Amino acid sequence: MAEPARIELLFCYGTLRNKAVQTANFGRELKGRADALPGYTRRMVAINDPSQAAAIGHSHHANAEPSSHPDDLISGTVFEVTAQELLAADRYEHAAEYRRISVVLRSGEQAWVYVRA
Repeated sequence: MAEPARIELLFCYGTLRNKAVQTANFGRELKGRADALPGYTRRMVAINDPSQAAAIGHSHHANAEPSSHPDDLISGTVFEVTAQELLAADRYEHAAEYRRISVVLRSGEQAWVYVRA
């Protein structure tokens, strides 16, 4: 009997919350719940590739950056994804020069999040 697919938690605060982006990258809409990333703040970063900006309909990426203010946090959504879907997210975020790191969310759950490399 095959083992069930391992589930990973992925915290999203930007375009991966968009259902069209989810369907294009994962072949389905993800189910998630609200959570937050403490100790980080959002900064907008210009998208240099016009074709990428057109594809997602934005001129800037939201970027999570560590903050020196302990009360700062980024609101977002935590999704349950498979290991294969996490690799698809890696490919999607690679174009924005993001890397995946492990963080602890406000809920206390350990999750992956993408930050600018």
